[in-house]
Amino acid sequence: MKKLNIGLQLFTLRDETAADFRGTLRKVAALGYEGVEFAGYGDIPAEEMKALLDELGLKGFSSHVSLHAMREDLQKQIDYLKTIGAQYIICPYLMPEDRPESAEGWTKLFAELQQYGAEAAKQGLIFGYHNHDFEFHGQVGDANAFDAMFAQTSPEAVKVEMDVCWVQFAGQNPIEYIKQYAGRLPLLHLKDFSKDEQGQMKTLELGQGSVDLPAVIEGATNAGVEWLIVEQDVCQNPPLESVSNSYNWLKQNYLNQF
Repeated sequence: MKKLNIGLQLFTLRDETAADFRGTLRKVAALGYEGVEFAGYGDIPAEEMKALLDELGLKGFSSHVSLHAMREDLQKQIDYLKTIGAQYIICPYLMPEDRPESAEGWTKLFAELQQYGAEAAKQGLIFGYHNHDFEFHGQVGDANAFDAMFAQTSPEAVKVEMDVCWVQFAGQNPIEYIKQYAGRLPLLHLKDFSKDEQGQMKTLELGQGSVDLPAVIEGATNAGVEWLIVEQDVCQNPPLESVSNSYNWLKQNYLNQF
């Protein structure tokens, strides 16, 4: 079995990076993570970020870039990522005001994402979209908006960054969805969760929730995933402790096979 790379989505450590971005990256590297997926850069210039990543032996392989930031200046975002040696630029979320309310609105958004993906590809980057649950509730013809997005965009321009928690929370089977998007799914958010008393998602450290993580990892390996990305939207312990515990779960339940 091919070993997948293990990365961390830095949104999990947003309070820590806000206080000390460089120090937090040093701690992430010391935990054993191979790479990071950015969610902002802490006002650190790209050349300086590249030097820090190189010093720490971390790969800054991907970044979550808001739809607003891409609309405002896509080239600025691409230039930063190329400088730090990233491969992926990911649209991470649609703010409520950006979420289409009709099939026509979704189709218009898909065309916009196709355009960003084509431009990123032209400049040597790979564009992708990261899901939550609302994409599975939107409807475009006979399909939910998630499936319609990838039907109406090209695999060359728009890849899938699947968040298994949100797929499962939306009432879908993440194992089946991983199979469905094999070959178009380079990045996968490996997360765990339960539901609180109100039925809302409560994100947990790996191995503490209801996601069948071993099956997800096996499916991801078969689907051609390159990076498993640990993320915890809200931590129940201090966030650095949580990402350490999740990495230890991976060491005991996955990395020990290699």
